[in-house]
Amino acid sequence: MGLLRDAGVVYKPVEQIDLGPCSNESYFKADKAPRMAGFLLKIFAWFLESRIIGALLLYIVKKNNQVHKLVSNATLEEPPMFVPLHPITDLNQQEIKQIDSDASPPERVQQAIKCIPVTSEKSLELKSSCFRRWTIADYSRAYSTGEITPLRVAEHFIDAVRESCSPPLPMSFFINSDAEDILRQATESTLRYERGNPVSALDGVLIAIKDEIDCYPYPTTGGTKWLHKFRPCTGDACCVMRLRSCGAILIGKTNMHELGAGVSGINPHYGPIRNPYDPKKICGGSSSGSAAVVSSGLCPVALGVDSGGSVRMPASLCGVFGFKPTFGCIPHSGVLPLNWTVGTVGILAATLEDAFIVYAAISGDLPSHKPTTLPPKVQFPLLNPTKPILNIRFAKYGEWFNDCADEIRICCSNALNLLCEHYKWKTVGVTIPDIESMLLAHYVTISSECSTSLSSHMEKLDFAEIGWDVRVALRVCGAFHGKEYIQAQKMRNRQMQIHNNIFAMADVIVAPTTGRTAYSIVDDALKTGEVDCINGAALIRYQIAGNFLGLPAVTVPVGYDKAGLPIGLQFIGKPWSEPTLMHVAYAMQALCISEYRKPKVFYDLLHKN
Repeated sequence: MGLLRDAGVVYKPVEQIDLGPCSNESYFKADKAPRMAGFLLKIFAWFLESRIIGALLLYIVKKNNQVHKLVSNATLEEPPMFVPLHPITDLNQQEIKQIDSDASPPERVQQAIKCIPVTSEKSLELKSSCFRRWTIADYSRAYSTGEITPLRVAEHFIDAVRESCSPPLPMSFFINSDAEDILRQATESTLRYERGNPVSALDGVLIAIKDEIDCYPYPTTGGTKWLHKFRPCTGDACCVMRLRSCGAILIGKTNMHELGAGVSGINPHYGPIRNPYDPKKICGGSSSGSAAVVSSGLCPVALGVDSGGSVRMPASLCGVFGFKPTFGCIPHSGVLPLNWTVGTVGILAATLEDAFIVYAAISGDLPSHKPTTLPPKVQFPLLNPTKPILNIRFAKYGEWFNDCADEIRICCSNALNLLCEHYKWKTVGVTIPDIESMLLAHYVTISSECSTSLSSHMEKLDFAEIGWDVRVALRVCGAFHGKEYIQAQKMRNRQMQIHNNIFAMADVIVAPTTGRTAYSIVDDALKTGEVDCINGAALIRYQIAGNFLGLPAVTVPVGYDKAGLPIGLQFIGKPWSEPTLMHVAYAMQALCISEYRKPKVFYDLLHKN
C-alpha cells in the first residue's frame, strides 16, 4: 500500500494553538458510511474476513474515515502517553468534606449520607405531585419504618422482571437474574432490619450489574454467548464486593451491546434492550440494560463500564444520571479486560444523590495497592440547595456544542442559560481543536486493546457464535498496527495538554451528552445487529475526552424532544474534581427535576405511585 500512502496532517505545537472563541482552528468531521444490517451486513463481514479482499477493504475503511491522514501518517511532536493517570493536586474545591481514604465502604456510605440534605415530609409531599423515581433514601426510609421489607420489594422486582419479558416487545433488560439468589439476599437484609442493625443505607437496596463486571455466581458474558467459557467468573469484582459489604441486593447481570462493540444496545443473542420511554427505540450502549433498569424503576442504581461513553450515552437516552469518575478512581479488578487505558466503572442512577452514595461505596484504592493514585483524604461534596458553590466557569465550544439535533441544541442551551442565571455562574467561549482526530485516536486505542485482549480466544472460537456487527468490529479492531497505536498515544498527550490549558480558563467543560435522541430499532438488525456509523457518530460525539483523557464526567437529564425522548446535558471536569461536578449536577437537577416525566414502561416497587 506504499504507493497509496496518504499525506498526514502536521499538527502545530500546543503552545501555538489559540483556544479562544475566535480561533482560526477549524471544526472538522469525517464523512460516515451508510447503515448496514441483515444480509448486507453479512456480505460485508464475509468480505472483511477474506484474506485479500479484506485487507483492501480495511485500507479503504481507514482511509475514508481519515485515520491515515489524522492519525497514522500525522506528524506530532509530543511523546506518547500510554495511560491517562493524573497527579493528585489541590483544586481548592468548594463545600467539601474530607473523608479518610481507608474508611470501609459502609462508613463511606454513612459519610455520604451526612453530606446530603435531609428531605422533609413537606418536601416529599410536594415532590409526590411530580413524577420521580424511588431513591436509595426512599427505600432505606421505608425499610427502617417497617412500611415495607426488602423481601417484599424483591418479590415485586421478580414479578416486574417477569412482566418485562412478555411479548409483544420484551424489554430484554437482563442476561441473567436468579430469583432464588435475590430472595436469599433479601431475606438476610430483612432480618437485619428486624434486628435493628442494617449495615448501611444501601442495605436492602436493589442494584443491577452490567454483564462486563464479575458478580458471583453469575457468569460474566460480556454480552456474548462464548466469553464466559474461556474466562469463568470465580468471585466478585472489587466494586461488587464493596456493594455487597454495604448490604445491597445484587439483582442480576444487565444486558449490553455484545463486547461493548457498539452504541445501540441491539444484542442478537439476548434481544435488543428497549428504551422505557419508547420500547421501539434503542437505549444506547453499551451499558444499555443498566440504564434501562434504572429508568424503568426496577432499581435506583446500576453499575456500568464507560470506555467510550458507554455509561453516559445510555443514561442520557433513558433519562437518568450517568456518572463516570476520574480514571483510576474505582478499582478495575474483576472487570472484563476488554481495554486497559480508556475504561472505568461508572454509575447509572435515578438521582445525583444516588450516584454519589454508590460512588462513595465503590471508589478508593485496593488494600493491596500502594496509595499512589489516590490521596490519603477523599473529598465528598457537601450538597446544600441553599448554599451553592460560587463562581463556576463553563467552557463552551460553540461549533461543537451546536453540532446536534436542533431540539437538543435548544434544550441544552436553555438548561445551561438557566443554570448560569440562577446561580450567577458564567460561560466562557473556547475552541477545542482536533476533536475528530482525538475520536479516531481513541478508536485506534480501544480497538487495539480489545483485539489484543481477545486474541488468545479468537483461534478457538466458532465465529458463528458472534453477532455479525461484532464480527465486523473485531476485524476492524485487528487492523491497526503498532505505529498507529503509538501515534494515538501521542495524540492523547497532545489533547491532555490542550484540555489542561482549557481548564486553566474554566472549571468545567459543558456540552450535550449526545447529538441525537434515541432512534428506532429496525427489524433487520434483530438477528444480525447493525453497523450505523451516522447515528453512532452522533451518539458518541461528546464522549471521548472523558475516556481518552481519563476525565470525570456526568450527564444530567434536562428535557425531552417532541416525541418525549430524553435529552441529557454533560459536564466534564478536571481530574479528581468529582465534588465540583456533583455540585454542578446537583444544581442542574434542582432546576429540572420538577419536569421529569414517567416512562411508558415503569415499575413501582414500593407500590406508592
